[in-house]
Amino acid sequence: MKILIDFFPILLFFGSYKLYDIYIGTGVLMAATVLQTAIMYAIDRKLPTMQKVTLGMVLAFGTLTLALHDDRFIKWKPTVLYTVMALALAFSLWVLRKNYLKVFLSSQLTLPDAVWHRLSLIWMGYCCFMALINGYVAAYYSTEDWVNFKLWGYAFPLVFIVAQGVYISRHLPRNDPTDSSAP
Repeated sequence: MKILIDFFPILLFFGSYKLYDIYIGTGVLMAATVLQTAIMYAIDRKLPTMQKVTLGMVLAFGTLTLALHDDRFIKWKPTVLYTVMALALAFSLWVLRKNYLKVFLSSQLTLPDAVWHRLSLIWMGYCCFMALINGYVAAYYSTEDWVNFKLWGYAFPLVFIVAQGVYISRHLPRNDPTDSSAP
């Protein structure tokens, strides 16, 4: 269910773009992201920081796209979002000396500090890669190509998540069934 909630705004955007145009698609994306946020809040009674940032950026860049009738704004939103994420992770790690991945996820995962540090670096690299590739496609390709890239480009996060899961799984604490000291 969660994966459906995560992906339905982009699927609705893609469908409405194909049926109409980038401006209808942008309006649908904005409405779908508001609905997505409301559903997430109804389920968890709280919103992750990333969802708040995403909602704000979709509404801001979408409004600029519609008000100025300029599709460049919505096309550059992912580049700005990924850049902000990379900079926030870098700032928190190297300036604040806090690992925000660990802060946000340590209640769900128990990992050694060195692994949390590597994960932050990996996430920074991933965000930079995604910012650069979206920026390249937004700058040098047509809107049609960019929309297709947005749909099929979801292979990047899926591969990243699977690879990250494999990496993390090697470092998770193991429950040893032969350990008699366990309750």
